[in-house]
Amino acid sequence: MPKPVVLIAEELSPATIDALGPDFDVRSVDGTDRPALLAALADAAAVLVRSATKIDAEAIAAAPALQVVARAGVGLDNVDIAAATAAGVMVVNAPTSNIISAAELTVGHILSLARHIPAAHSSLQDGLWKRSAYTGTELFEKTVGIIGLGRIGALIAARLQAFDMRVIAYDPYVTSARAQQLGVQLVELDALIEQSDFVTIHMPKTPETTGMIGAAQFRRMKPTAYVVNVARGGLIDESALYDALTTGEIAGAGLDVFTSEPPVEGGTAVRLLDLPNVVVTPHLGASTDEAQEKAGVSVANSVRLALGGDLVPDAVNVAGGAIDPYVRPGIPLVEKLGQIFAALAHSPLTSLDVEVHGELQGYDVSVLKLAALKGVFTNIVSETVSYVNAPLLAEQRGVEVRLLVDDVSDEYRNVITLRGALSDGSQLSVSGTLTGTKQTEKIVDINGYAVELPIEKHHIVMLYTDRPGIVAVYGQKLGEAGINIAGMQIARRNAGGQALSVLTVDSPVPDELLDEVRSAISADLFRQIEITPS
Repeated sequence: MPKPVVLIAEELSPATIDALGPDFDVRSVDGTDRPALLAALADAAAVLVRSATKIDAEAIAAAPALQVVARAGVGLDNVDIAAATAAGVMVVNAPTSNIISAAELTVGHILSLARHIPAAHSSLQDGLWKRSAYTGTELFEKTVGIIGLGRIGALIAARLQAFDMRVIAYDPYVTSARAQQLGVQLVELDALIEQSDFVTIHMPKTPETTGMIGAAQFRRMKPTAYVVNVARGGLIDESALYDALTTGEIAGAGLDVFTSEPPVEGGTAVRLLDLPNVVVTPHLGASTDEAQEKAGVSVANSVRLALGGDLVPDAVNVAGGAIDPYVRPGIPLVEKLGQIFAALAHSPLTSLDVEVHGELQGYDVSVLKLAALKGVFTNIVSETVSYVNAPLLAEQRGVEVRLLVDDVSDEYRNVITLRGALSDGSQLSVSGTLTGTKQTEKIVDINGYAVELPIEKHHIVMLYTDRPGIVAVYGQKLGEAGINIAGMQIARRNAGGQALSVLTVDSPVPDELLDEVRSAISADLFRQIEITPS
């Protein structure tokens, strides 16, 4: 039998080739040469790329034998994941390859700001000896505030503690026990902003976190404070940052990422580049020899697994691997249940049970535990969440996880429940199932309230005292705002008690309207849920 063809479209380390081993026909092509790439893809079973090669719908269509696209790095902007998924092609990346490099670059920016290293270097190169002009500040006994205490945030905390810095953090999804293990004090965001001498942000970029550091936050900072962003462009409002830097609201900023990369002429980012109190780098978070080698070896191992038919931990669009066809449709359902669970949780998770009830008890459903964790963490950590790092994320946060399986399911062939304990002592549960020949994904229970509603992209969940006219109130307010309710289920345990309402809406609801509706119905629980596709 001929060996499967593995195409290397960009320069990768020798260790990457070694990790592939002797079982493949390894070929090389210049991925930026479009005609050559398309021709080489004709019989490729796998293609390995970095950032320069575009694997779009055209490239995927030119590769009828393609099974896996491997990006030797974290970002996937150059891979059309939707087209790959539609063609049954797995997409993998290396989500943990750059965490040490990113943490070290963050520390480098903090040191550069504190001691004016880039400006002093440039001045001396120009023949000037201006020691007094570049008097800096020590890190010793200063306070650093870390927004997002995930894997990178934890690495930064450890490194800055070696400078005898006080480390505080804001992360609504990290328990106080986990923070205590790291020697970090958890605080609210406003307190972090006000107390910190250095603020560094390590959050995922979502609609909620975009621009989370803006004019209001800069007004609260010390005039001697510095802000650093080595995570995602857009987390800091660049216009507000420019104003804060030029008016003296804060002392300086270190930036490795920008809203537009490279910064476009006429944009705010370009104006930031010219400021004397800004240290900038061109998105170098993963640009170390070690990170590049880790990324290459990681995706080479994923390619071996994918072409061997095994579970691929770092698959971003399909689970892959030796999973029974009866189990496989449950994977995206459970990921979505995890996202719903995380959105409804009002305090950090301390333990999670993944309960599988019904006919699935006769199958290997261990992948559903991974899918649940992947869903829970997808929208709450800055790292790319995969099947390999989801358990580690749980372990780092002190979350105990169990998989429980039985054959008891009275109403449905199978029901999967995520049941968790939260740090405030409360419990939360979300259940779902697949129904009909189309295997429709449905929510069937939230905290013991029985509902049955297809899972869509946008939902609103509310809990309130049951009384006449409530549906009319929120229906009218959403209707007046042009928000269409596409589906609705209401459940209650007894008349006059609490009622749980789950709405499906066609578009996101603005925060101001959510607050207005919540207040109008005096809701005890009110959450907007946006499902991120797997």
